[in-house]
Amino acid sequence: MEQGLEWYKRLLKEKGMKTTSQRLAIFEVLSGEPDRHFTAEEIYDKVKEKWPDIGLATVYRNIQKLSEFGVIDKLNLDDGFVRYEIGDPDRDKAKHHHHHLICRKCGGVFTFEDDLLEALESRIRETMGFIVSDHEVKFYGWCRKCSQARGENE
Repeated sequence: MEQGLEWYKRLLKEKGMKTTSQRLAIFEVLSGEPDRHFTAEEIYDKVKEKWPDIGLATVYRNIQKLSEFGVIDKLNLDDGFVRYEIGDPDRDKAKHHHHHLICRKCGGVFTFEDDLLEALESRIRETMGFIVSDHEVKFYGWCRKCSQARGENE
């Protein structure tokens, strides 16, 4: 998701959050590498490059607050770490997150932007009366590079 700094500032304001230098630095880290899913410690290391006096507790506190307000999303990619990425403020408008492809060999995480579950969600609504507002799908396998190394054809 390509979102600029002005969008982020506006989102913080809409959520009733102050625009602080720490929150802007966290956004810069996450938006600077949108295909990467950072741990809190990795965010801290990157933020510390620009703000050497910032403390780990400050970064953790801001990440928690941004996550609570849906500005950034928490991810569990089954690697023992909580990871973060820029959130989707439209998630409540029947729009879903992208999905993650996780390579069993190299541990690479790739995003997939297609939603193939509309029929299932409709069936759930019809049979259970349950309205799905979001879902998370993780696919496990081998990335192109690792599958080629395994000698598998594409």
